[in-house]
Amino acid sequence: MKVVIVGGGAGGLELATYLGDKLGKKPDHEIVLIDRNSTHLWKPLLHEVAAGSLDAEIDSVSFRAHAHAHHFQFKMGCFSGVDRNKKVIHLAPVLDPEGEEILPQRDEPYDHLVMAIGSSSNDFGVPGVREHCKFLDSTQQAVKFHDRLVNQFIRLNRKLIDDPSACLHVAIVGGGATGVELTAELFNSRNLFSMYGLHRIKDKNLKVTLLEAGPRLVPALSEKVSAAVLKDLSALGADICLNTQVAKAEPHVFITADESRIEADMLLWAAGIKVPDFMAEIEGIETNRINQVIVNKHLQSTNDEYIYAIGDCAGFPLDEKRWVPPRAQSAHQMALLVGKNLVRITKEKPLVEFHYSDKGSLISLSEFSTVGVLMGNLVRGDTFNVRGKIARIAYISLYRMHQIALHGWIRATLMMVSDKINHILKPRLKLH
Repeated sequence: MKVVIVGGGAGGLELATYLGDKLGKKPDHEIVLIDRNSTHLWKPLLHEVAAGSLDAEIDSVSFRAHAHAHHFQFKMGCFSGVDRNKKVIHLAPVLDPEGEEILPQRDEPYDHLVMAIGSSSNDFGVPGVREHCKFLDSTQQAVKFHDRLVNQFIRLNRKLIDDPSACLHVAIVGGGATGVELTAELFNSRNLFSMYGLHRIKDKNLKVTLLEAGPRLVPALSEKVSAAVLKDLSALGADICLNTQVAKAEPHVFITADESRIEADMLLWAAGIKVPDFMAEIEGIETNRINQVIVNKHLQSTNDEYIYAIGDCAGFPLDEKRWVPPRAQSAHQMALLVGKNLVRITKEKPLVEFHYSDKGSLISLSEFSTVGVLMGNLVRGDTFNVRGKIARIAYISLYRMHQIALHGWIRATLMMVSDKINHILKPRLKLH
């Protein structure tokens, strides 16, 4: 049996690791992971990379090295289509930054195909967003944002010699987890840049405007948690604009529906999600309005039992109005279920059904605070609002659980120790 997994995000890499460990050593089984990049970084950490709190080069996982350690194959490639009748996927040519071909266009056969391509920010067709805004959908985008942020702070520190009122203004659209967490990280970066030599930068020299189209921040969480996030961000100095719809983006300015202009040095878009359009173009595959593959109780596509979808690109309805939310915990649970079912197929056992278990959600406001909801439906449907040290420990544990899924308890523990050592030896901010 040959299993091809497209996408090396949280769900895809965890699934490849699980199947590699379970089936990879057996001669009659082949596990292949395909991704356009050569390394993996847990997507919920991208806002820390953008702000400089995390070094992507240190915390990334090499696909090739990980594949060797866990008995699966990694192939670099960019999905461009699938022939369901022949059971092959099409891969576009891989080019280097100079446009030279690294790998040609080619096909990859499969017995079972798992789509784990994730999602990207949804611009909702707002004019100018793609041309003038930054995004945080990939490690490369986060690194580019950080590089520009470093240059902006250096430029600001110099400008303050002649103009003490000068200010770096960052405008962010989207009051979900990414927008909120990046806002907090930017204020932490301001403090650390000041500590690491840019001494002229003070609290008043950074302005962050967070725009949300809805009536509250992090709408997926309770009103109590949303209120706590609003209070904490406001205390840091963030300018929060609720019920504010962006109608257009121009160079260094957002124009709202009421024609207000919000000018900024850096524009970032972090509103909504959408699966790439090519997913909806696969003939015979049912998708929803944001291009998620609609899956059945076994996470198979509704029209093809040999094609699965997990993570953000999977549309699993919870009821008539709600879908499984696009979170890392969803990808983890889906990857584990599909992994177990594919192993069960090799043993000719019946498939088990997917049941989403909401473990809660946490929002990290950098070094300042952590708030959220724990337990979800684990205890009679009760939820528990948490904040402070307990919430921070729980937030960090989410990443540790991902590391354990990839590396096992021993290696994950060693990585945790290594992180503690690096926290002592290395600067608290990536300065280049």
